[in-house]
Amino acid sequence: MGKTKHPGPQKKALMPAPKLWVSPIPFGLGKLKPKHIRDTMQIAWDNRDNLGYAARIITKGVCDGCALGVSGIYDQTLSGPHICTTRLNVLRLNTMGPIKPEVLHADIDELRKYDSTQLRQLGRIPYPMIRRKGDRNFTRISWDEVLNLIAGKMKELDPKQVAFYLTSRGITNESYYVAGKVARFLGANNIDNASRICHSPSKTALKRSIGVGASTSNYLDWIGTDVLLFWGSVASNSSPVSTKYMLEAKKKGTKIIVINPYREPAMEKYWIPSNAESALFGTKLADDFYQVNIGGDIALMHGIMKHWFDMEEQQPGSAIDHSFVKDHVNGYEELKDHVQKQSWDPIIASSGISRERITELSELLANSANAVYAWSLGLTMHIFATDNISQVANLALLRGHLGRKHAGLMPFRGHSSVQGSGEMGADPFVLPGGDFYGENVERVEKLWGFELEKWQGDVVGVTLENIMLPEHHERKVKLYYLSGGNFLETMPDPSFVERALSQLDIRIHQDIILNTSTLVDAQEAVIVLPAKTRYEQEGGGTSTSTERMVYFSPEIEGNKNTIEEARAEWKIYTDLAKRIKPETAHLVDFEDAQAIRDEIAAANPNYDGIQHLKKQGDVFQWGGAWLCEDGICPTPDGRGNLIPVSIPDLDKKAGEFYLTTRRGKQFNSMIYKETDPINGAGRYDVLMNAEDARALSIQEGEGIVVYNGYGVFQGRAKLVNIAKGNVGVYFPEGNFLLPKGRYEEFSKIPDYNVGVKVEKADRYNAGKDVQYVEKRIEELEMDVN
Repeated sequence: MGKTKHPGPQKKALMPAPKLWVSPIPFGLGKLKPKHIRDTMQIAWDNRDNLGYAARIITKGVCDGCALGVSGIYDQTLSGPHICTTRLNVLRLNTMGPIKPEVLHADIDELRKYDSTQLRQLGRIPYPMIRRKGDRNFTRISWDEVLNLIAGKMKELDPKQVAFYLTSRGITNESYYVAGKVARFLGANNIDNASRICHSPSKTALKRSIGVGASTSNYLDWIGTDVLLFWGSVASNSSPVSTKYMLEAKKKGTKIIVINPYREPAMEKYWIPSNAESALFGTKLADDFYQVNIGGDIALMHGIMKHWFDMEEQQPGSAIDHSFVKDHVNGYEELKDHVQKQSWDPIIASSGISRERITELSELLANSANAVYAWSLGLTMHIFATDNISQVANLALLRGHLGRKHAGLMPFRGHSSVQGSGEMGADPFVLPGGDFYGENVERVEKLWGFELEKWQGDVVGVTLENIMLPEHHERKVKLYYLSGGNFLETMPDPSFVERALSQLDIRIHQDIILNTSTLVDAQEAVIVLPAKTRYEQEGGGTSTSTERMVYFSPEIEGNKNTIEEARAEWKIYTDLAKRIKPETAHLVDFEDAQAIRDEIAAANPNYDGIQHLKKQGDVFQWGGAWLCEDGICPTPDGRGNLIPVSIPDLDKKAGEFYLTTRRGKQFNSMIYKETDPINGAGRYDVLMNAEDARALSIQEGEGIVVYNGYGVFQGRAKLVNIAKGNVGVYFPEGNFLLPKGRYEEFSKIPDYNVGVKVEKADRYNAGKDVQYVEKRIEELEMDVN
C-alpha cells in the first residue's frame, strides 16, 4: 500500500531528563507502584525447573504477551533489550509440566473448587481426555478415538449447528489460517475470534472511514510527534514496554494526552524497569488528563470539531487542513453541518468536560502539525463503538493527520497476534484478503479449490445464545469447538453463559491448560485436547503486531517438561478434516508450516512476504511504514470518508452511575495478583469518586452493593480520581452486571458498559426485607357477609 519502508529500530536518547522524573528517591521506595524486580525474581523461581528453556523462549521467541511485537528481547522501534512482566507472567504457561494424574482425574467437584488462577497453576493438559454425561471425572482417551468421536458428531450435524472460536492465547497466524480454512471447508461459517470482544469496532470503523482496518502508523511515529493522544487506553498496564516509547517521545518534546474517566496512575507516573534512569527516578508520562464520562467520548469529539469550525469562521485554515480535505476527503460539508447544529449544553453534559477544557484540547490539536491517535477498549467496548472510532478518524482526517511520519490512527491492541486473526479469515465476516462477499469469495474459492457455503456465520455472542434455541431449529448450536478462551470470564452475564455451555451436546476445549469453563457439564461429552504452544509448533510460526509487523518465531528446542501428546493446533484441525471429508481433505492439508505461509501469501496479498520468514529475527511489515500514505486511502475512490455520528443517549436514570470494567494485574482474564499494584485496589473493590461517595455516606473501604436489572455485585468502595457519576469494577468479577444480547450495530461487539445503582451494603441488604410485592389472594378478599 505504502511506498515508504519502516527504517528499523532507532537509537535511544542518551541524555537524562530530570524534568521528567517522578521522585529523587531511588526506585520509588515507599510509593505505590509495581514491584518489577521482585516480580521478576519470583518468576525466575517459578520457572526454576525449566530455566534454560525459559531463557531460550525469552531470547529467541516472539513475545506471546502483548501485541507490541518484541522478537527475542528486541523490537523494531528502539535499539537495546526490552522485556516486561506481562511477558514474564505468561512464561510459565510454556515451561511447566503436566498436571498430576491424581489431581487431573479427581472428582469433578474437587476440580471445581479451584478458580482459574489455581487451575492454571496445576500444569498443562497432558493428553486427550473426555468426560461423558454422568461421569464424575475426566478419563484418558487416544487421539484416534477422540478425533473419530468429534468427526462422527460433526457428520451428524448441520454445519449451522457447529461453532468455532479461537482466542488470542499465543495462537499463530498459521493456526488462525488453517482453522478458518477448515471451518469453511466443513461448511461451518460460525467461526470467530477474540478480536470480536476487544477491537472488532476498530477494524469495522476504520474500513468505512479510510478503507483499511489496521493501524496506519508505527510506534516510531510516537517519538517526535507533537501530540500523542491515548483515548480509553492504559497502555502502560496492557503493554508495559510501550512506556519506553513514551519516554523517548517525551524527550523529543511530544505531549502525551490521556482521555479516560479514571486518572490512571500508571499513565501519570511509571517506573520503567529496563531503562536505568526511569527505574531509579520514575517517569512522568502524561502531560494532561481529560476525565471524560463513560460513553461521553463522541460528545467530546463533537466539541473539539465544533470549536474548530468556529475557529475557521474567524480565520480560515486555522484549524482545518483544507488542502488535505480537498484532495483526500469526502463529506466535509455534511459533517460540518451536522456538528454545527449541535449545541454546547449536551456536549458538556454528555462528555462531563467543561467548554473551556474542550476548547483547550481543540486548540492544542489545531496547532499541532502532527498527532498520533491511539485508543483501546475504553472506546471499543460500547454499544456505539464503531461510531466512537469513526469520530476519531474524523479528527485525523480534518487535520490531515494521516499517512505520513508522526501522524496516524492506531488501535492499540493488547494481545499478541490478535491483529492477524481476522486477516487470516478466522472471522464470520471476512476471508483472507478481504470480506466474505462478492469477488473475494470467488477469488478464495478458486485458490482453495472448493465452493464455500454462502450463509452468513454468527459472532461469538450470538452463537452462545443460539445454543438455547429450540431443539429442531436449524441454527441451534450443538457442538462448540474452542481453541483456548474462557467464555465464563470474558462474556457478559456469566450465569447465562454457564447454562448455555451446559446445554451443548459436545464441547471441545483445545488448550494448554484447564480453566473454569472446561469443567462445565455438557449433554453428551466434554472433550479436552492438549495443544502445543507457539514455541513448540513444528516449523515455527508467525504473529502480527499492532503496527502490522509480521514476526517469525522459531520452534524452540530443549523443553525439559515436554508434553508428549500435545499437538500443533493447525495439525489438529487438518487431522479432523481428514476424518470428516476424507475424499477431499487434501484440499486443506499442509505438509508443514512453510506450506501454510506459502498459501497465506497467495490468499492475502497484504501478506506477500510471509513466505520468506524462516529464521529467528525475520520480520516484514505489510502495507509499508504508513497506510494511506500521502493521503491516498484504499477506498474505491482513494479518499477518506468523514462520518457524521450522533451523541448517544445512554438512558441514564436519575441517581444512576455508569459502569465500566477495568483490568488489573492480569492478561485478559488470567489474573496474576489479587491486588492491583497500580492503585492498591482489590479484585472486588469498586472505583468511585469521593464526592459521589460522600453524597451516599459511603466511606473508603466500606461494603457497598452495585446493582441493576441484570445482576448484583458486592464489593468495597475504593475512592479514586474518577469522573463523577462513573464507577469501575474489575473484569471479569464485575461481568455479572453486564447484559447479554446487547451488541454494537456494525461490529457486533457485546456492550461492556451499563447503568447501575450504588448503595451501602447494610442499607441495601436491610431494604431487601421490606421491598417485596404481595401476591393477591382472591379468597381473602371475598365478602364473607
